[in-house]
Amino acid sequence: MSAMKNNYKIIAKFIKDMSSETSDIDTYLFVKDNISNYSLGIDIKSKALKEKILQVETTLRYSDKNQNNNKKSFFEMIFATIIRLDENIKEKKDLGRIVLCDLQNEIYPEIEKTFLNVLHGSGYPELNFQKKVDFEELYKKNQN
Repeated sequence: MSAMKNNYKIIAKFIKDMSSETSDIDTYLFVKDNISNYSLGIDIKSKALKEKILQVETTLRYSDKNQNNNKKSFFEMIFATIIRLDENIKEKKDLGRIVLCDLQNEIYPEIEKTFLNVLHGSGYPELNFQKKVDFEELYKKNQN
C-alpha cells in the first residue's frame, strides 16, 4: 500500500534540544572501549499547535543498555518538525501514519546525520549506526 503524498507540508524544522554528556576522561575512555554496548532509541511524540498544525518531536537517544555500569555517556537530540496537515486528513489512523511513518521517512536521514555529527564531535569519530530504522515496521507494530 503506497502512502498518500502531499497530505502534509513541513513548515519548520529545528533542533529543540541537544545533549552530549561525558563526565570525565575515565568515563570517555571507558565509553570509547564499550561503545558496542550502546544502542539507538527513538521516541516520537506529537501535539496540536493549531487547527491542522502539529509539532512532531523525534527524540534520538544513544545510551548504554548495561544497567550495572556507572561510567556512562549520555547522548540525546530532540528534533522538532512543524507540519501543516492537508484539509482532507480526518482519520486518526491517517494522522498516525503521517506522524510515525511518512514524515519520519522524509526527515530521518537529516536527523541521523546531525546526531552522528554530534557524536563524532563528542569524541567518537568512528561511530556509525549499523541498523537502518524501518518506520513502516514501527508504524505497523504500533497499530497492534
